[in-house]
Amino acid sequence: MKAAVITELGKAPHYGDFDDPQPAEDEAVVTITAAGVNHFTVLMSSGKFYATPPKVPFVPGSDGIGLLENGSRVFFDVTVPPFGAWGERALVPRDALLAVDPAADDISAAAVGNSGLAAWTALSWRAKLVPGETVLVLGAAGALGRIAVQAARAQGAGRVVAADLGGERLTALTGIGADAVVAIDGDDGDPAQRLREATDGGADVIIDPLWGAPALAALQAAAQGCRHIQLGHMADPEMTLPAAVLRSRGVDLRGYALFQCPLPVRQDAYLTLTRLIGEQTIAVDAEAVPLRDVGAAWERQVHGAGRKLVLVP
Repeated sequence: MKAAVITELGKAPHYGDFDDPQPAEDEAVVTITAAGVNHFTVLMSSGKFYATPPKVPFVPGSDGIGLLENGSRVFFDVTVPPFGAWGERALVPRDALLAVDPAADDISAAAVGNSGLAAWTALSWRAKLVPGETVLVLGAAGALGRIAVQAARAQGAGRVVAADLGGERLTALTGIGADAVVAIDGDDGDPAQRLREATDGGADVIIDPLWGAPALAALQAAAQGCRHIQLGHMADPEMTLPAAVLRSRGVDLRGYALFQCPLPVRQDAYLTLTRLIGEQTIAVDAEAVPLRDVGAAWERQVHGAGRKLVLVP
């Protein structure tokens, strides 16, 4: 089969030939129709993300949409090495397959996959969002943040504030669910004060894929008892956090990674997400890229694609 192939850890994949997967009894071969491009795949393929680096050669890609032999359309976010999602076919544990709402198209369903599931379940399962609460989304113009803004609104948030680097992508979020936007790179006063004003006194839930200075400003502007959900470190892997910031507001700091979420919760969340896409309640900003152009897609992801990239065989 044709696939994106990594032959050296830390290097971009090349488009070429790879063996077809041969499934065991508890595995399924999925014929790929669309596969998401995300930072997780880039990190994993660097060989620095796991204690035991992946064995080369392998096909990268953690999640995608495809068809089973019986024609059923499925989503998956777990694969059996070395057969990842960035090929014509992937090998997937049968108990890791998720149903897709029939109203969602393949590109949108793939685009909302890993990052959308993380955003939705961070709010519903990890933060246990209560209707009427105020949600602050950091990195809101990114793939995860954009879904988080819409997910917060769909789950009943009373006020949703989007924060990211200033620009059109940030201001556009007022059209899909944000009540206010805050440019974290602005020089108009203290960023914590700007976030506090935008959230009307502090957020009850903070969705944070950034860490670093933006997270510190958000914590300084948090409401009493705020749940801060930490999902990534796109801004900085480290931060000096004064103890008084946590104590004075009773902040509940919760780390989160999607694999920690039980499969039944992910299955229900994904069906809901794809149903909302079909109903046009949730919009994704996706761009289909031919699999043969995987090298260019990889470089765009590394340097900031600006929108969700989806590989199409």
